[in-house]
Amino acid sequence: MRGLVVLVTLACFATAQHQALIDYLERRLLAIEDRISLWHEQTTRYASELRELKQQMVSQLENLDKEKEALRMNLDGVGTRVDRVERELDYLETQNGAQPCVDVDDKLIEQQVTLVKEKQKAQYLKLSDCSDMISSIKAMKILKRVGGQKGMWTKDTSRASGKVYIFNGTDEDTIHEFATIQDFTRSQGMSLSNNLKLPSAWKGTGHVVYKNNVYYINQGEEITVVKYDTRNNSVTDSAVFPVQDHVPVYGLTPETVMDLAVDEEGLWAIYATRQNERHISLAKMDTSSLDIEQMWDTNCPRENAEAAFVICGTLYVAYNTKQPGRSRVQCVFDVNGMVTNEEAPLVYFPKRYGSHSSLKYNPQEQLLYAWDDGYQILYKLIMKKKLEI
Repeated sequence: MRGLVVLVTLACFATAQHQALIDYLERRLLAIEDRISLWHEQTTRYASELRELKQQMVSQLENLDKEKEALRMNLDGVGTRVDRVERELDYLETQNGAQPCVDVDDKLIEQQVTLVKEKQKAQYLKLSDCSDMISSIKAMKILKRVGGQKGMWTKDTSRASGKVYIFNGTDEDTIHEFATIQDFTRSQGMSLSNNLKLPSAWKGTGHVVYKNNVYYINQGEEITVVKYDTRNNSVTDSAVFPVQDHVPVYGLTPETVMDLAVDEEGLWAIYATRQNERHISLAKMDTSSLDIEQMWDTNCPRENAEAAFVICGTLYVAYNTKQPGRSRVQCVFDVNGMVTNEEAPLVYFPKRYGSHSSLKYNPQEQLLYAWDDGYQILYKLIMKKKLEI
C-alpha cells in the first residue's frame, strides 16, 4: 500500500514539473513572437522611410538638374554678352584716341601733319603700289587636323606652284611637301607627302615659302634666316639678322623668336628686341640677298599677341588671351602711313579651338593659312582700298 502511495506521489510530482516546463516554453515562444512582431514592424517602418527618402532624393536631383540647366543657359547668355561688350569696348577704343595732355598751336600742328603726309606719300611711292587692306573675314574652312598643337602650314606664293608645306612643331628639321592642297586634304596624316630634310633645324613657327624657296629661322647664339631651294634641295643663302638681344616676338607664342611674312611686295621680318621689348618691330628684306632694306618700330604691343601677317606693306597683329578665347586683329601698322588703327576695321576671327600659333598670308589667293591647336584652317578675306591721306 505504501509503495502505491509513493508511486502516485512521484507521478504527481513529475506531472507538475512537466506542466511547469511547458508553461516556461510557452512564455519563451510568446516572447520570441513578440520580438519577431516588433522586428517586422520596425523593418516595415524603415522600408517606408527609405522609400520616402529615395523619393525626396530623386526630387532633389531633378531640381538640381533643372537648376544646372538654367545656370548653363545663364552662363551662355553671360558669355554672349561679354563677347558683345568686348567688341563694343574694342570698337570704342578704336574710335576714341587718347587726348593730348598739352595745348599746341593749331597752325604748327597743321604744318607738321602736312610735312608728315608729304613724307609718307613719297615713301609710299618708293615702297609699294599696292593699296589693299582688310575689310573683314568672309569665311573660314577647317581642312583637317594633323600634327601637334603648334606648327605652321602654307602654300608656295608663286603663281606657277600649288605645293603645300607643313612645318609640324617648333623645333624640327623635316618639312612635309604636298603636290596640291587636295593631296594634303585626302592624305592619311602625312602619307602622301614628300619629306624635305633641312640641313639645320627650324625654330618657332615663323617660316614662309616664296617662289620655290623656303625661308626659315634657325636659332643658335644668333638668329639666322636660311634660304632653301626646294627644287635643288640645297641652301642657296643665309644671313644673320643684324639685331642684338632678340626676345620672342609674340607674348602668347614664346617659341617664335622671329616671324617671316610674304605679301605683294616680297619678304618681311617681324621681330622684337630688349631695347624695345614692349612693342613689335618690322623689317623689309631682299628675297635674293636677304639684306635688310628698311626697319620700323611699331606701336603694336607684344603682350597677348599670338601671330601677325603683312598685306600690302601693312602689319596686322592678332591678339588673344592666356586662356584662349576669340582672336582679333587689334593693332595695325602701315609702313606707308596710309592706314592707322583708327581707320582700320576691327577684325575678329571666328572662335575655334585655342589660339593661332601661325597666320600666313597668300597674296595670290587673298587667304590666311592658320594653325590653331593642330587644326589647319583657311580664312577668306574681304579686301578694300586703303584710305587716302
